[in-house]
Amino acid sequence: MLTDASAVYADLSLTVSEAGAGRPVLILHGGGGPATVAGLAQHLSRTARTLTPVHPGWDGTRRPAWLTGIDDLALAYLHTLRERRLRDVLVVGSSLGGWIAAEMAVRDSAGSITGLVLIDAVGVEVETEPITDFFALDARGVAEHSWHDSDRYYVDPADVPSEELARRQTNMATMRILAGDPYMRDPKLLRQLGRIQAPALLLWGESDRIVTPAYGAAYAEAFGNGRLEVIPEAGHLPHIEQPEPTFALIDAHLRQTSNPLHQQ
Repeated sequence: MLTDASAVYADLSLTVSEAGAGRPVLILHGGGGPATVAGLAQHLSRTARTLTPVHPGWDGTRRPAWLTGIDDLALAYLHTLRERRLRDVLVVGSSLGGWIAAEMAVRDSAGSITGLVLIDAVGVEVETEPITDFFALDARGVAEHSWHDSDRYYVDPADVPSEELARRQTNMATMRILAGDPYMRDPKLLRQLGRIQAPALLLWGESDRIVTPAYGAAYAEAFGNGRLEVIPEAGHLPHIEQPEPTFALIDAHLRQTSNPLHQQ
């Protein structure tokens, strides 16, 4: 795996890990940071060329003061695809990363993106299915809302090293800036998704209480070419809790949506 820092603007460099060969797959992490998609990236790198960036402000990376919204990140990643001359790109986003992926697709005037995978994504407003206020939850509440098997994944903050706690707190502070107002959503996005014709696969943990499967169904229905797959015995991060069925669905979507003509 090769990790580099590429300049998108004069004051913004992105840290991107790249591995594998084949169709390019951009993997966008959620609020928990790049570690939450490391296993997914490793799996996909066996059959594809994976690019896994660290969102500016996460894990000690620099976020310029002007970068205050998910739309800013979406444009930065689109610029990265164009500068690297990447075509026929599958964008896979988890939670907050799924929101970024959707915003990218809305703005992809060059047609670089030919497939999407949104995993328990936030980003749209569904009046009947409000997004749980993650910032209002304590550690036990986060576990109960995020995991099917909360006892297995709950970690007492008292057992977390101080450096790791500081990293998490900094990541959450960045997420508040980018997605705190309006909370975890772009009120305009849902109605814009119908113009996206790239096939969109939305994967949802059946036990997710941050954004429910009903929220996922409304999200999928809004796309021009979207479908929802619900994964049993999984919560907000099915690629961690139920990797085998999650990976199988992503692998199939990777094969089915590839368009070599777009690589020319």
